[in-house]
Amino acid sequence: MTNFSKRARQLSSSAIREILKITASEEVISFAGGIPAPETFPIEIIKNACSAIFAKDTHSALQYSLTEGFFPFRTWIAERHSVSSDWVLITTGSQQALDLLAKAFIDSGDKVLLESPSYLGALQAFSLFEPEFSEMPCDVTSLVPDEINDDHLSKARFAYVMPNFQNPTGRSIPLDRRLSFSKLMKDAGVLIVEDDPYQQLRYSGRQLPSLQSLNPDGVAYLGSFSKILAPGLRVGYVVASPWLIDKLVQIKQAADLHTSSFDQRLVYEVIRSGMIEEQVASICRLYISRRDAMLESLARYMPQGVVWNKPDGGMFIWMQLPDGCDSHQLLKNSIDTQSDTRVAFVPGASFYSHDAPSNTLRLSFVTVPPERIEQGVKQLAKNIQQLTL
Repeated sequence: MTNFSKRARQLSSSAIREILKITASEEVISFAGGIPAPETFPIEIIKNACSAIFAKDTHSALQYSLTEGFFPFRTWIAERHSVSSDWVLITTGSQQALDLLAKAFIDSGDKVLLESPSYLGALQAFSLFEPEFSEMPCDVTSLVPDEINDDHLSKARFAYVMPNFQNPTGRSIPLDRRLSFSKLMKDAGVLIVEDDPYQQLRYSGRQLPSLQSLNPDGVAYLGSFSKILAPGLRVGYVVASPWLIDKLVQIKQAADLHTSSFDQRLVYEVIRSGMIEEQVASICRLYISRRDAMLESLARYMPQGVVWNKPDGGMFIWMQLPDGCDSHQLLKNSIDTQSDTRVAFVPGASFYSHDAPSNTLRLSFVTVPPERIEQGVKQLAKNIQQLTL
């Protein structure tokens, strides 16, 4: 039977997930996946945390619990955002938070503001509810608040942004633009959804204030432990004013009752030990070396006309090919089984809500050792040269 709902019929698989299927072979040098390097997972610390939970908190860890989340865990998060625990909801990954917010705010035809390009997972979560996407003006640095006009703001349900090391571009919103954007949205009465999973993965530059800290009542802040502990735990959170948290709690009750009791306690056991600072520092040391290896290889091998950015953190480098060079065709050529070195990446068109350019792509550097990065970039440059002949 295929009597699916209209909403279900419009769904399609993630372009990135499909690429990852193709590139599962170890012989493919993959710059495609936006996933943490598995060697950063603190295995022994997690094992010890599991033992501690079973030694003192077994029954509660395996029992149903409050939808809002494990209270000590919520308190720990709240203290770091200078709010009270009733401002915090624990979610099953930050991806669930996107789904809950979409359910809370989007009816068919409602306007949602986005950066251009934007995170594919957010586009998928929101698209299910049939919004009208409106892309905010952006330049090579970030979104441009001064160019957001009344047509963008009129009847917008919320503005979705990634202010730090955005997926897919790796760019960050500078302080002056954060201040301008925050004030603009506050004055217009438009909620900001601040998705911030990469904030702790900073390799250079200074830490910038969150949008949530600039306008607490007008921002829903989304955080995650996937990039600094392990994504398989599926633990994220929302920090927002209680008027919004209360509604998200109601929606989450209908979705999954609560996030895993055990996983919440596991993450809390790990972070309360104080090891998270060294864990983050260790991850950053590894990722800096891989980012720099990719930037050096790009500078050495890429042909004239190819441009890319230098992110201060995160996992991604954004590349623009010469006009007329199609990144989908480049991907097809690059993963061809007849090639000596097969290389994967994500074509940039996947990250646009509409009017996607064909000559952009996303490179992820965090899971590939430096020597393989050089080999992959060298081959990719050769493939670009062939495509532009």
